[in-house]
Amino acid sequence: MDLRRLTRVVKVDPKSRLATLEAGLRGPEIEQSLHPHGLTLGHYPQSHQEATFGGYVATRSAGQASTGYGRVDDLIVGARVVTPRGELVLGGRAPASAAGPRLLDVVVGSEGTLGVITEATVRVAPLPTVKRHGAWFFPSFAVAATALRTLVQSVGHGGMPDVCRLSDEDETRVNLTLAGAMGQRLLRYTDLRGTSTPALLVLVWEGTDRSEVRHRRTAAGRVLSRCGGRRLPAQVSRAWERTRFSGPYLRDELMDRRVLADTLETATTWDNLPRLHTAVRAAISGALEVEGRRAVVMCHVSHVYAAGASLYYTFLTAAAEDPLAQWRSVKTAASDTIIRAGGTITHHHAVGTDHRAHLAAEIGPLGVGILRALKEQLDPAGILNPGKLIPDLPPGPPGEETAPTAQHARAGA
Repeated sequence: MDLRRLTRVVKVDPKSRLATLEAGLRGPEIEQSLHPHGLTLGHYPQSHQEATFGGYVATRSAGQASTGYGRVDDLIVGARVVTPRGELVLGGRAPASAAGPRLLDVVVGSEGTLGVITEATVRVAPLPTVKRHGAWFFPSFAVAATALRTLVQSVGHGGMPDVCRLSDEDETRVNLTLAGAMGQRLLRYTDLRGTSTPALLVLVWEGTDRSEVRHRRTAAGRVLSRCGGRRLPAQVSRAWERTRFSGPYLRDELMDRRVLADTLETATTWDNLPRLHTAVRAAISGALEVEGRRAVVMCHVSHVYAAGASLYYTFLTAAAEDPLAQWRSVKTAASDTIIRAGGTITHHHAVGTDHRAHLAAEIGPLGVGILRALKEQLDPAGILNPGKLIPDLPPGPPGEETAPTAQHARAGA
């Protein structure tokens, strides 16, 4: 199904700071439609240039500035969905409601399995007129993670930088090496001060009030300094911002050259973050470093919450004779470890087929049953995106056959 012609801006309400947009609008088109009204969605995933508004909603997307602006599930207030059983119009009547469970949450993250999202209403923000950048070095990823936790729990979510991106030691070294002369200068800077494996924190603040942005930046600087950070030139953050959308294109180039390159992500609470970071990194390395192959495994925090943070891994190695089987071994090892170590199977890349087998371990059999009941109610013939999101039915008691419904058979479940 092609939604590329659903590109209408249905309504922009500057007074309520709401916008109703059709699902086919791409990231740049969304911003182009809002900027004349002095507004922005502030949603910039790495796929910003290609991803669509409907895709944001269907995958429960998070952008690079979501620490400041919020994820899609924080921004959405209403949606229109076409299902095989009829049109479903949810929310949008009021800023809040106690009219039963929030059915809008059934749509967000539904991945096209329950209906086709044709339009949605979201909160928008004033278009920023002030932007400030910052960058910090920390002795280690663990020290830097503690600093981020201290920052968000000290200043509150509203006082945080809009972008918080913390690279672990391996990602920091690779990125600085790729940064050319500036990166080499920064590497020498850390070596001179006895920090051979630093962790780099990149921050961006945005707003419409110069003094408010300055206050947030100053407050963050005080906390980060107390926690062992060393301030770097703001140029480091600006350099990251200039190439923030290049990752997917670089991955395609590497794969054309027989380099296996991909990403995966998770999230957990602060108390579990060091354990999860180490465990998943070890699982990826163990699956890749076979038959004498060397691998590069990097990680960064891309989203910060009062209770925890995300972990986003990038891995590269020489492609094997069967790169798809090689990738599956990595994905399985990492996903099994994420579940065992107490992380979520996906923080912002959605479930699809890659994570479907592991979703049941996160939501339990009763949760799987609820998803299947929704599917039966809205899509009884099972024609919408079969095989995605919803896990297979668990086996019945020994000796008992479980007869598949027509929907399950069509979905290949």
